[in-house]
Amino acid sequence: MATVVVIITSMVVANAAQTFTTPNSAFVSYSLAAGANSAAITPVASRSLLVIGCCTTFNNRGVGQVNLLHIPSFNISWVGLESYAGVPAAITQGASNTVGTHIVFIDSNHKVDIQVASAGANTIQIHNGSTGTVDGNVTLIW
Repeated sequence: MATVVVIITSMVVANAAQTFTTPNSAFVSYSLAAGANSAAITPVASRSLLVIGCCTTFNNRGVGQVNLLHIPSFNISWVGLESYAGVPAAITQGASNTVGTHIVFIDSNHKVDIQVASAGANTIQIHNGSTGTVDGNVTLIW
């Protein structure tokens, strides 16, 4: 019986191996005029990706974050939180391959967001839907 326990324990330990990797990241700063879009950003494919964005413009500061999955030429799926002035944070979630689809607001006035940027859902962009210039940054971690 002891031999069986040792064999089963060894099998479980052998299948529970962990691999540690150093995270990769990309940092994108933006300064966008009213109605403008950033350059397209290509998220890493077929891996869990954390996207953290903020707007640093006075009277419109805010943050948003999503966990995102980019399946090339198929869609982008996400779930996360977006801030909103005066009320609790809101959940954002979805999946799309349609250009302009809202992913997450990254400002307190819900005018600056990250969107699907290309047909086939291979890129994302930062969009300024406000009436003035906005500044901030987006960090991608995978």
